[in-house]
Amino acid sequence: MKDITGVMIYYYFICERKLWYFINEINMEQNNELVSMGKILDETSYEREKKNIMIDNTINVDFIKNGAVLHEVKKTKAIEEAGIWQVKYYMYYLEKRGMQNVQAKIDFPLLRETKEVILEDDDKIVLDNVMQSIREIYKIDKPPEIINSKICKKCAYYDLCYV
Repeated sequence: MKDITGVMIYYYFICERKLWYFINEINMEQNNELVSMGKILDETSYEREKKNIMIDNTINVDFIKNGAVLHEVKKTKAIEEAGIWQVKYYMYYLEKRGMQNVQAKIDFPLLRETKEVILEDDDKIVLDNVMQSIREIYKIDKPPEIINSKICKKCAYYDLCYV
C-alpha cells in the first residue's frame, strides 16, 4: 500500500466504504458538482497564499501561513470532525519527521470562520489506530457496508452504493 494520505484519513472519518473506493482508485469525484464547487472555493480563496503544498508526495496542505501555521480550507462544517482529524494527521506526520510545535487551522471562508486545531498525545494513539484500520481496509476484497447516513445523498460515490 502506498503511504496514507490526508484524504484517506478524511474519508476514514466520513465513510469506510468511500475510503475503500478511493484506495482502490475508483474515483467518482471528477463529475460531482459539490466537489467541483469545493475546488473552485479552494482556487478562489486565499489567492495571495502559495497553495497546495505537497510534502513527501503524501500530504497536501492547502497553504502554510507565516511559514509555520498549516491551513486547511473547507467549504462547510457538515463533516467538521473528519477535517479536524485530517489536519491532526498532517501535524502528526510532520512531527514524526522532526518538525516541532506545528500549528494548524481549518478555514471556512464561506462562513468567515477559522478553527484552531491542536494535536494532543491521545490523538496520536487514535491516529496510529486509524492508520492500522486503513491498512486493513486496503486488504479487503470488497467495500465495507453502506453506512446509510444523511451525508450519503451528497456523496460522489452515491450511485455506486445505492443504484
